[in-house]
Amino acid sequence: MLEIKSTVEEILPGGSDPQSFDWNEAWYPVHYLEDLDKSKPTAFTLLGRDIVIWWDKQSQSWQVFTDQCPHRLARLSEGRINEEGLLECPYHGWSFSGDGNCQRIPQQPQGGQAETSQRACVASLPSTERQGMLFVYAGNPENATKTKIPVIEPLETSPDGWVVINTFRDIPYDALTLLENILDPSHVAFTHHSTVGNRKNAAPLELEVAKSDKHGFKGIWKQGVKPGQTGELSTTFVAPALTWHDINAERGRILTVVYATPIRKGECRLFARFPFKFPSKLPGIFIKLRPRWYYHLGQNGVLEDDQIFLHYQERYLEAKGGSPNFSKAFYLPTKADSFVFELHQWVNNYNAEPFPGEAFPPPIPQEYLLERYYSHTEKCASCRTALARIEQLRFWSGVIAAVSLASSPILSLFLDITSVPVIVLETVTPIIFGAAWLGLTKLRKQFYEGQTVPPRNLGR
Repeated sequence: MLEIKSTVEEILPGGSDPQSFDWNEAWYPVHYLEDLDKSKPTAFTLLGRDIVIWWDKQSQSWQVFTDQCPHRLARLSEGRINEEGLLECPYHGWSFSGDGNCQRIPQQPQGGQAETSQRACVASLPSTERQGMLFVYAGNPENATKTKIPVIEPLETSPDGWVVINTFRDIPYDALTLLENILDPSHVAFTHHSTVGNRKNAAPLELEVAKSDKHGFKGIWKQGVKPGQTGELSTTFVAPALTWHDINAERGRILTVVYATPIRKGECRLFARFPFKFPSKLPGIFIKLRPRWYYHLGQNGVLEDDQIFLHYQERYLEAKGGSPNFSKAFYLPTKADSFVFELHQWVNNYNAEPFPGEAFPPPIPQEYLLERYYSHTEKCASCRTALARIEQLRFWSGVIAAVSLASSPILSLFLDITSVPVIVLETVTPIIFGAAWLGLTKLRKQFYEGQTVPPRNLGR
């Protein structure tokens, strides 16, 4: 784990070539700290490179290694953190300390020193904690301490008073496609109708790019997405994978922040953060009262509003020439698409394709595009815990409902079945617990899969 401090040598990401942006030379968030499990290793893929995240008890910090044992290239993420606090390979038990050095080779005869060879070491990636997230540097480790970490600047410059809602999900489309979508506020009224948007709010939206260079751009809005919305509205894109909308009005300040961490071509991990700051403390109190998993269910639904068609859209754009030909593939006649235009211009101007020369994999069937368990639930501490509790409540609700129904003939042997209390007991108990079982079954399903028909198409 690196201790990153700002210095006069601090540089912006993307490498030293002013004409090219290298996605490897940048910091990326890979996990919220609250979702990481210190008792076992966690797998992730960053820019096509498999890595393993694990808690080093000796240094009391998170470590990130290439997910390959130097012995026979087994995945270390399938191993364990052993009794000595070392990361142990599942194949032959080779064990590694937080600096990547091999500490134990069980097959080695007494007196052997094969573990001292450089070839026995695991490659380590620089990592650091900022704003509740674990960041990893993907490129040359020597550049890590000098490269700026893409944090949410408004939270740094004025840290007091914010209430932040967080979510994440592994998304079945490219990081650039996700960024393009977030940089298009005009789609909210239609795509997210009945979730976070309303078709009645659709109107001309004049967006203007104020500043643009290799490291991103800043844009301003001439008006909001809702009628009568006033205040300062702006959009910031911090290359290569962070963007946020900043709505600063009399009722409060709201940021919509998205990190698009590239996993591989056609897949990324979305980190969405919604910081709120209100003149009164009351709205923040109500926001904090709702459990995190409850927000995640709703936000998964919002993501699924456009998840299916974006998965196909990026393949259609690729077939028409990709970003180099975007101005012909897309018809962008209004200023509502100014930020989308600027993103693709940035890609073209700085050769900023995250996976140059790679093609998208074949499209995924719709039912897999809507799955939630592997893309979010199992990786989220809040949702995993909530699902386990729901499973327990569902089980016992079913047991009680079944037992109360089956016990009616037995009760008639010992109780007056014409008695009102007995009738109520025999009738109400299975109904209540049966209804609870059905409700919990429906809730349970939301942790596994989304709606086939999006809310905007339900006729409302």
